[in-house]
Amino acid sequence: MDLFGETRAAYRDFARYAAGASETFADWALAAADDDRVMAWLDELPPLKRQPNLVFAAARRHGVPAPGPYDGLRDALLGDDGPEIRETILTHATQTNEAGRLGALLPALALAAGQRPLALIEVGASAGLCLLPDRWAYRWRTPMGEHILGAPGEPELATEVTGPARLPLERPQVLWRRGLDLDPIDVRDDEQVRWLETLVWPEQHDRLARLRAGVTLARQDPPPVVRGDLRADLDALIRQAHEETDGRAAVVVFHSVVLMYLDEQDRRAFAADMRERVAEGRCRWVGLEASGVIPGMSADAPPAQLLLGIDGEQVAFADQHGRSLHWLR
Repeated sequence: MDLFGETRAAYRDFARYAAGASETFADWALAAADDDRVMAWLDELPPLKRQPNLVFAAARRHGVPAPGPYDGLRDALLGDDGPEIRETILTHATQTNEAGRLGALLPALALAAGQRPLALIEVGASAGLCLLPDRWAYRWRTPMGEHILGAPGEPELATEVTGPARLPLERPQVLWRRGLDLDPIDVRDDEQVRWLETLVWPEQHDRLARLRAGVTLARQDPPPVVRGDLRADLDALIRQAHEETDGRAAVVVFHSVVLMYLDEQDRRAFAADMRERVAEGRCRWVGLEASGVIPGMSADAPPAQLLLGIDGEQVAFADQHGRSLHWLR
């Protein structure tokens, strides 16, 4: 979905994207795309604030039932609740913190680290739930059987794996971790966590349970997430990671479903900067993004699949929430 494109087209794209994952959101997006009054209401918002995820979550926050009919959304946007919903849209952002993606990310993080401990830097970290790969249990289901890390009773992430993936033999040792985000979520703040819960699509009860499990894990020892911009503030964190681990850790910068919120110029600049950092040996780079978002990784992904890359080279397709991973080489 092009967040910088025409609004009606974006909502139709989102409806296709949501089909099979949330029938409520798929129906709402299609109906909104055919509703001239709602389109006019949305077009008064800044372009990045028109995205369906954000608009629908803001409406739900103000009492629109989901699952529920489109008329409930329409009446709220165009009625008395419209100004309050607009204010929520303008003051909030889509910060879905999907820990399930670790099931797809961890094999790439492990490959990037080699045999070394990790120093992790996540850009677009939100509350930092993906900064905790060492605190989850994993169940990778492969054609050869199950590959399990962790102990019974621990919060578990399950992923269907195909292709020649090299799955880790043990959970990583993380010596250092930091998140970088324009507007970090404090995992200890109940109100901010409720916003994360509202961003979970209405029919996705497994994702809501996983989010709550991740919050419980993070509250035991909250991962540091600092306020900053991925273009301006990343180099300082990379230097800090090297200094505070005395060079003992592999510094890995990673992100998932973040770059789509940048315009094309900033995406290209970020990717060029990351390739330069990798070439200079300052860090490794793992990205999980939609097709066409990372320059140089332009393969067409299957529906609702993301491209997983190491140092800007595509290595796998993955489900948007980490439910499946198809390794390519």
